[in-house]
Amino acid sequence: MEALKIPEFKSKKELYRFMNMRLVGILSSETDWLANLCNAAALMNQLMDGINWVGFYLTKGTDELILGPFQGKPACVHLSYGKGVCGTAAHKKEIQLVADVHAFEGHVACDPDSRSEIVIPLIVEDEVMGVLDIDSPVINRFDEEDMEGLKKVSKTLVDYLNWKAVKFYLEQ
Repeated sequence: MEALKIPEFKSKKELYRFMNMRLVGILSSETDWLANLCNAAALMNQLMDGINWVGFYLTKGTDELILGPFQGKPACVHLSYGKGVCGTAAHKKEIQLVADVHAFEGHVACDPDSRSEIVIPLIVEDEVMGVLDIDSPVINRFDEEDMEGLKKVSKTLVDYLNWKAVKFYLEQ
C-alpha cells in the first residue's frame, strides 16, 4: 500500500470527505473484514487531531460488545449493552456525543486520560453489529460536524464490510 500523503484541510467537512474517499479505496480493494477494520482505525487515527483512542467494539451474542481493532492504549475488552457510552450507543441504536465523559452516568473508564467521546453504532438490517468509538483527552472535542462526518464514514463501513463473516467469527 502506498504511503498516505495527508493534505491540509480547511474544514472538518473536507477532512471527512477525504477520510471517506480514502476509506472507500481501502475497503473496495480488500475483502477481509478484520484487515479492513484495522486499516479503518489506523486511517482515522492518522487523520484526526486531538484523539487518543479510535477503534471498534463488535457485538458478541445479544448484549455484549467485545474489543475489535483499534489504535491507542490497551482497552476494556468486554462491555455490556446499556452500560457506558459504547453500551448505551449499542442499546439505544443512537450516536452518543459526550462532551465530558466524567459527567456521563455509568461511564466505563478504560483510559483515565479520555475526557470526551463519540460513539457511532454500526447497524446492518436493523441489527447493531458493533460501534465505532473515538476518545479524546480534550473536553468537548467532538461536535455536530464530527458527528455528521463520522456517520458517513460509518455508513461506508456498513456498506463495504462483510458483516456475515464478522458475525460468523464472533459466534465461534
